[in-house]
Amino acid sequence: MAGGAADCQFWERNLARECRIYELRNGERISVRAASKIMCNYMEAYKNRLSVGSMIGGWDKSGPNLYYVDSSAMRLNSGWGFSVGSGSTYAYGVLDSGYDYNMSVDDAIKLGRKAIYHATHRDAYSGGFVNLYHIQENGWTKISRDDSFALHQRYFPDNYESKDDYGDEMKVDNN
Repeated sequence: MAGGAADCQFWERNLARECRIYELRNGERISVRAASKIMCNYMEAYKNRLSVGSMIGGWDKSGPNLYYVDSSAMRLNSGWGFSVGSGSTYAYGVLDSGYDYNMSVDDAIKLGRKAIYHATHRDAYSGGFVNLYHIQENGWTKISRDDSFALHQRYFPDNYESKDDYGDEMKVDNN
């Protein structure tokens, strides 16, 4: 989610409600494609008067899907992933250098965490937390919620060595 927090939260809650109503009426979950189209229709009705950039992902009958929808009513299907928002250029730099189609789930999680960390660390408007989810055929799993500064200390521990008031070496505990 990127853009104005109120805009994003409002329209994503509306989308969640519409998806739930569809499920209750039809006895099955809505496709990711259809959910992204509903969001796109919302954006078309208020074209360029909102600030929304959203990824809509999931696993449906056609397999895994990921769509990007923004406040200009642009809707794109992804071949492998998106980065959304003002920090996305930093995330893309990490993704472009580390992505491999055949990478393991653990490696993909590490790469995703590192990409989002770089976006949040280098861009003041990207928030201070890295939230990771794994979407599979049977649903999604929350992997982690990491503080960006704690990740910075983990990735660059040498930057946090210092001396205490007595001149003795100190090192920040990165655990």
